[in-house]
Amino acid sequence: MQDNFNIASSASAVQSNKVLRSTYALLGFSLIPTVIGALLGMSMSFGFAAQSPIMFTLLMFAGIFGLFFLISANRNSSLGVVFLLALTFFLGVMLGPILQFAFSLSNGGQIVTLAAGGTATIFLVLSGIATTSKRDFSFMGKFLVIGLVLLILASIANLFFQVPAASLAISAIAVLIFSGFILYDVNRIVRGGETNYIMATLALYMNIYNLFVNLLHLLLAFMGNRD
Repeated sequence: MQDNFNIASSASAVQSNKVLRSTYALLGFSLIPTVIGALLGMSMSFGFAAQSPIMFTLLMFAGIFGLFFLISANRNSSLGVVFLLALTFFLGVMLGPILQFAFSLSNGGQIVTLAAGGTATIFLVLSGIATTSKRDFSFMGKFLVIGLVLLILASIANLFFQVPAASLAISAIAVLIFSGFILYDVNRIVRGGETNYIMATLALYMNIYNLFVNLLHLLLAFMGNRD
């Protein structure tokens, strides 16, 4: 009986490692359409976003959640990968406004590089902890979901009130929440809680994307040189 348990545990570990490798491979590949989309977004005019930020945000969320649905519905086929890459391209385009603002600053390039490097460092450190630690981080799930819901509500409210200090506070909290999600989601893959590499990639990509955007927002606010 003990031998059967050991065999089952070994098979589960092999499967988890396979999902993790596939997830990391697809995650790396998904950055290509993101970069292409970002370059396209930097050359586009987002006048509509400036004139109607609430409507622009609603349309953006409609596009994102529509692609979420298509990815989830096709999670077990190659179409799921296609829709995932479409999402990463779309989100790359949506980086256009903040990147346009960043590169309008004299030190914008350095700030974008710092935000990207900080995001990569946080991801590598936390994913390393999640894969090597014997601790189960599943207890974080409920707290992170509650925090995310409150974060979304606060972000929606700030669309109407436009309070700069609140915007910075929201970004700072978002950095903490999405860092926590990286630890939670990688650990979940390692422990066999997520067996579909497409959905695992989607979760990690959204964590990294939101971490980068909010970290960039903070760095622009505190380090941006407008001279």
